[in-house]
Amino acid sequence: CKKKLLKKVYGTSHTMSEGEAKHIYEKGVTWLIIGNGQYGRLTLSDEARVYFEEQGCRVYIYPTPEAINHWNKAEGAVIGLFHLTC
Repeated sequence: CKKKLLKKVYGTSHTMSEGEAKHIYEKGVTWLIIGNGQYGRLTLSDEARVYFEEQGCRVYIYPTPEAINHWNKAEGAVIGLFHLTC
């Protein structure tokens, strides 16, 4: 999604939409680690959160430096998404 569209819908470009959630999800993944930026600005929209729940994918959100530590220890079917700015 384009940042301008996200800002129009959510008031910020730091909210993951359902469309973005569908883009990053892969069948069989059981959990997602999100690094939400240095200052924790990236969030999930309600629609994205529901989408992951429907897929049986647990979502863990941490500030990016902490998320990287969790990612490095992760095993199994895991997706990592890291917001590097903000």
